Amino acid sequence: QVQLVESGGGLVQPGGSLRLSCAASGNIFSIYTMGWHRQTPGKQRELVATITSAGSTNYANSVKGRFTLSRDNAKNMVYLQMNSLKPEDTAVYYCYADLLSLNYRSGHWGQGTQVTVSS
Repeated sequence: QVQLVESGGGLVQPGGSLRLSCAASGNIFSIYTMGWHRQTPGKQRELVATITSAGSTNYANSVKGRFTLSRDNAKNMVYLQMNSLKPEDTAVYYCYADLLSLNYRSGHWGQGTQVTVSS
């Protein structure tokens, strides 16, 4: 059984910062790509940022220069530092991991954490 548990969401004013964390646990042999997606009501889930096991990152154009993604392979954790937040960043943020568990490679999602940017 694999679990992804997110933390760090909340309410922040425009221009503020938040740091999201995601911990993967369970019978994990190896984690390939980790990252974050977000979703607002009535819209499709969209990619925010991803990071490979080697540390190569990819960001959505809307967050480049404001968000920074990092990971701790030893702890199976990924972090999203969000700066200069805008109201349009308001969404439920989901952690994602492409991993190998019990000789089976598959994608896993966390339960989501709400980020609200509002004055």
